[in-house]
Amino acid sequence: MEIQYLDWNNSNQILNKAYEADLFVLIIGPKGTGKTSLVRDFAKNKNMNLESINFSLRTRESHLVGTKTLTDGTVSFDEGILVKSMKKGDMLYLDEINSAEADVLLRLDEALDDRRQIVLKESTGEVIKAKENWFVVATINPLSHTGTKELPPQILSRFPVRIRLEYPPENIELEIIKKYVSGEHELEIIQAIKLANILRQAAAVEELFYSPSLRETIAFGKLLDKGLSSKEAANFVFGNVYTQWGNIEYQKVNDIITSMFGN
Repeated sequence: MEIQYLDWNNSNQILNKAYEADLFVLIIGPKGTGKTSLVRDFAKNKNMNLESINFSLRTRESHLVGTKTLTDGTVSFDEGILVKSMKKGDMLYLDEINSAEADVLLRLDEALDDRRQIVLKESTGEVIKAKENWFVVATINPLSHTGTKELPPQILSRFPVRIRLEYPPENIELEIIKKYVSGEHELEIIQAIKLANILRQAAAVEELFYSPSLRETIAFGKLLDKGLSSKEAANFVFGNVYTQWGNIEYQKVNDIITSMFGN
């Protein structure tokens, strides 16, 4: 079953204005706030083909541009996702772009400047110019997330429209969760959202090492639908992950869970 995206802060409208103005967009926010869901929803509403790449330390220029291959004695060039999207005029989604290595960003910068073109130095030297309506959206996580780096100013400047996507207000988060669950456990889910926000706020001031996302509050509701008690679901979804940082960290969270959901 396809879940309809709840655009609670009118981000789709901003994306649409940016698209009409031929401006690329950067979406900034912590994990699990719906950044990818927003991008997919926008592409679907615009009936655009969406190409996407998730950046990491292992992402290479060849993933973006392409690479030469040898098949039965014949050398050919397999185009990368960047080149494909430029030639087709597809929407390109650069997920967690601030996890990319400097050389990858440098090559990406070549395509994102006002000329919207890239030279295939790996192949024939052909100049690929982006088709009209080529649209690029990138996302970044806060620098507190492992593996992220500060984006160079020249890359930031390629995305002049910036959308800040935070965790939604509690009533909106409840509406989002209810799209995934039966709705029979509303009071328990409200309590779980309050717990998640306590943990998020503690993580924001570095009192805890981890901040639960919307995925976790949705998971809590799904476990209730499967017959777990609210205390059990809270332990499995919110509490146990903190054992990664030792018993003191876990006990802090476990005490909060016990105070909210009982023994």
